[in-house]
Amino acid sequence: MPLDPDLKALLDNAPASPALETLGASEARALYESRPRPPAPDVGAVAERVIQGPGGALRLRIYTPAGGSGPYPLLVFFHGSGFVLCSLDTHDGICRQLCAGAGYVIVSVDYRLAPEAKFPAATEDCLFATRWAADHAAELNARSNCIVVGGDSAGGNLAAVTALRVRDEGGPALAGQLLIYPVVDYHTPGTPSYLDNAEGYGLSRAGMIWFWDQYLGSAADAAHPHASPLRAASLDRLPKALVYTAEFDPLRDEGEAYGARLEAAGVPVRSIRWDGMNHGFFGLAGWVTKADAATRDACDWLRTVGTQTAA
Repeated sequence: MPLDPDLKALLDNAPASPALETLGASEARALYESRPRPPAPDVGAVAERVIQGPGGALRLRIYTPAGGSGPYPLLVFFHGSGFVLCSLDTHDGICRQLCAGAGYVIVSVDYRLAPEAKFPAATEDCLFATRWAADHAAELNARSNCIVVGGDSAGGNLAAVTALRVRDEGGPALAGQLLIYPVVDYHTPGTPSYLDNAEGYGLSRAGMIWFWDQYLGSAADAAHPHASPLRAASLDRLPKALVYTAEFDPLRDEGEAYGARLEAAGVPVRSIRWDGMNHGFFGLAGWVTKADAATRDACDWLRTVGTQTAA
């Protein structure tokens, strides 16, 4: 189908900006931090914590729902963008939407970014933060028997990798994984969607190559399943998953392949392609009608996970 009209209007009216691959990391970060963001709902409380992680101080932002008394289900959230850009602030709106809509405590993780911290630094931070959240669930007014990991784009990669590492390296038990247009494989050899959507829809093939170049120490690292979880030998015994992909996204095919592999491994999975959408659409709730629908759907799925794991 054609590009969604709400989304097309946003893209057509967006100010021109230089291509990522022409910028340094600091310039690209400043560009992304300055972008306008849709309005986001109020939640019960937002608090900042700094814990000592594998690489030093690790910042967390904790969102608690309004109403009710808890304990609430817990989502440990990892932001995108490409392991290089974005922050707790750029993804504050998404976290507020999920907190308010699903009734979860959200722990958003400010993991180390590349190129200053190459692979596997981000994966180490995300695993550590997930274990910390599980160990401190009671003080977060959260339920240790319902922990979901999730994220968008590179954050979806980190959620998938965290689920793999928890399975292989021991605890905590996870109830689900929310994978929003995840990066799950290297850009080479690539997929048809890498070519079909190489440019013109926001995230480009050249931009993805730039991200991977910043993140990995060498191309050889791409074969490691903690960098490219689609290359993991087995996806069995992983928690149930919701996998979102977007029609006009270079990452569409690899996300759908990951969902198919999860299903083949016996993992309960819902894999949904959002037609007319591009990479990044999930953060446009309030501006794009289908982003609103996707947010509601994700919140419905999270509430179901929470109900199924209720004590």
